Amino acid sequence: MMEEVRDVSSDLSVHGHNIKITDVLQDGDILTFIIISQKLSGTGEYHVDRTFDDFEWLQQHLFSQEDVPGIQGVIFPPLPARAQVNASAKVMKQLGLLALGEWQPYCRALETFLRQVAAHCILSKNKALEVFLTSTDPPGRQKIRKNIFNRLSHAVEEMRKEGHKDVDEFFQTERGHNLALTGFTKTAAEKFLDVVLTEQKIAVAYGHFSASLHLCVEAGEDPEKQAFSRVCVKLSEVFDSMKKSMMSVAVNDMSTLGLGLDLESRYQEAEKEMLFRRTCKLVELENARKNAERAKPVKKTAMEEVKEATEAEFVLTCEVAKQEILQFKRERVEMLQRALVQWSEKQLLTAKESADVFDQHLQAFKAMA
Repeated sequence: MMEEVRDVSSDLSVHGHNIKITDVLQDGDILTFIIISQKLSGTGEYHVDRTFDDFEWLQQHLFSQEDVPGIQGVIFPPLPARAQVNASAKVMKQLGLLALGEWQPYCRALETFLRQVAAHCILSKNKALEVFLTSTDPPGRQKIRKNIFNRLSHAVEEMRKEGHKDVDEFFQTERGHNLALTGFTKTAAEKFLDVVLTEQKIAVAYGHFSASLHLCVEAGEDPEKQAFSRVCVKLSEVFDSMKKSMMSVAVNDMSTLGLGLDLESRYQEAEKEMLFRRTCKLVELENARKNAERAKPVKKTAMEEVKEATEAEFVLTCEVAKQEILQFKRERVEMLQRALVQWSEKQLLTAKESADVFDQHLQAFKAMA
């Protein structure tokens, strides 16, 4: 139950930076992810299997820590949208690059989510994370109550607060930057997805042309037909190599910069939600101050106490939020830098391997002359 897993004083018994999702099992429409984490004691590993319901269970417990000071200033690591077998067009659009590559990109995204939660100085103390990573029982079967963080920024009655002018120039500026970057990173991720999809289509076309060349092969003793057939077979091998090279390029795109842009896009949305929660707290504080000023003598003391409590909560939320934003910027720059470096390195390696293969094909053609 919720009360049984809200011990925020506990520490993880695993190495959070080395959590791995090693496999995904499919049973009908249900996907089960195999998660391995190394014990801090050094005596072995925890092996657990979790469905997406379990991941949502963990996320909801992290969202539900209203009693943790400053929790509303936290930028929560974003959980990817639910993956589905034979997903609808809407789900495919939500997943973007994570819907490609036979689940590997999606497993990497879930793995990153767990590592980021485990590395967070506040969220890693929630007992739910320890249960999720080490318990043999599936935790996600329990029903938990809704909470104030559950899709808060999408609540219609709160949308009017998004444009509320901030009293702190730091946060007002950050809201403007976040609004712009949210749009830019989403567009970049979508455009990069278009690139990958085009690369995959080109690879398929190469494969079809490679197979079609075999239709030109003719049997018989005619020397010219035999020579033409040899050329067709060799050209088929060339286009098959081109197919493999292009598929490698697409896989490299997905596993490096693609995942980086996807994570960046989802994290900008997570920061947007945090900034909105803080804005709601600001509006709540302004209302509390007005109520205290207008309160009649009989209610003055009570209203002053509410105002002071709200002020204290708002100040702490701002302190946590500033720390989160600064950490967020450092980590996102480093993450995108790693993604770009890995992307360049993998594409360079693929280009060199392809060049060697094409050189072999060229030498084979010269030998046929």
